[in-house]
Amino acid sequence: MPTYVNDLRLTELNTGEGSGTWGTTTNTNLELIGESLGYGTEASFSSDANATTTVADGSTDPARSMYFKVTSGVSLTATRELTIAPNTVSRVMYIENATSGSQSITIKQGSGGTVTIGNGNAAIVYLDGAGSGAAVIDANTSLAATKIDATTLAIGGTSVTSTATELNLLDGSTADTVVNSKAVIYGSAGQVTANELDVDNIQIDANAVKSTNTNGNIQLFPNGTGFTELYGNTNAGAVRFNCEVNTHGVTLKGPPHSASATYSLELPDADGSAGQLLKTDGSGKLAFTSSLPGITATASEINILDGVTSTTSELNILDGVTATTTEINYLDITTLGLTEASKAVTADANGVVSFDNGTIDEATSVTSSSNAATINLRDGNVFEHDLTENVTYTFSNPAASGRASAFILKVIQDSSARTITWPSSVDWAAATAPTLTTTNNGVDVFVFFTIDGGTTYYGFTAGQAMG
Repeated sequence: MPTYVNDLRLTELNTGEGSGTWGTTTNTNLELIGESLGYGTEASFSSDANATTTVADGSTDPARSMYFKVTSGVSLTATRELTIAPNTVSRVMYIENATSGSQSITIKQGSGGTVTIGNGNAAIVYLDGAGSGAAVIDANTSLAATKIDATTLAIGGTSVTSTATELNLLDGSTADTVVNSKAVIYGSAGQVTANELDVDNIQIDANAVKSTNTNGNIQLFPNGTGFTELYGNTNAGAVRFNCEVNTHGVTLKGPPHSASATYSLELPDADGSAGQLLKTDGSGKLAFTSSLPGITATASEINILDGVTSTTSELNILDGVTATTTEINYLDITTLGLTEASKAVTADANGVVSFDNGTIDEATSVTSSSNAATINLRDGNVFEHDLTENVTYTFSNPAASGRASAFILKVIQDSSARTITWPSSVDWAAATAPTLTTTNNGVDVFVFFTIDGGTTYYGFTAGQAMG
């Protein structure tokens, strides 16, 4: 019997076979050889499922064609497999996917590799005919050509309209690096490295962005409510305004990270007048003003500071002042040296203080312990002591020598007559201390003053037995 074990499935007669039909068989084989070099089309998919097309033994079959156009009788809804049998055929084929449904088809022969062809595309493949493990290989994956001449070139179904000169711009290009007179290819992270980049009238060179047209502006356009942002690095974000020859500059920078500062400042609506100050409304809006907010002092009063001889240390006493505007305005006075209601007390040019109204002193209570009591002249000018025991007085903290300290002492006698031992520095009239009233709740009033830092206190009896 004849066999068909060759790659074109031609009839092979055994010795003595085909008597009288040998010529016909030979002619058929020649025709099938021609078919294998030509074009054939077949609706290989009669349903929306995987299919197999088997090259017929010794008779015409479109699957034998070198260019094999695959169609379908239905619209495919997913990628389908087309198996070309038998799996022992080894040959090169040009297969076109012309199926309906815009789906890819996968060409296979055995359990080996496959080739998937997109709808409307064609691929050159070869079948290795290795039996059950046969594979289909894409012959274009390692295609090398010295020259390709084509009127129309398409890649992935898309026509290439670039000229040869334009395509040659890629020759010598390097990813991530700009090469002279070559196409720019971005790096894997979308970056481009170049010595200089010119875009329209803007030149980017090293760390500089320059305008290349005469007196040209450089404009930054955030979108919507966006803003132009200057990033910090090891320091806070900063912008520097240089002189015209770029040898000097003034830098403005944001506060440090430790300040946790996030706020906005809006520039004034106008440029203001000479001598005006810049103020904020507390919400970031800036404006020019001719006066200090909340200060009612006149310019003449403020100008008292003009010519001040205070040292830096003295002026720095104001550094950190927590006084309110109202408290500072206590200094808004009419006449130096003359007291006014709700105003600070000042001295005139001669150092004299005139009280336009009375003065009020606090009455400081004195108590004794273990027969001793101290009258601290820093505590007040009027003292009151309700005796509960015999007591020895100590007078402390008088003014320095050359200045006067004076005070009044009211003594109230106990139910049991108590005695007082006065400091030895007290000088009484005729060098004799007064005798205390001995009746219960009897009141004696004494006056003392010193002008030598407490070396001598002059004592006077203002009244006795007044209770």
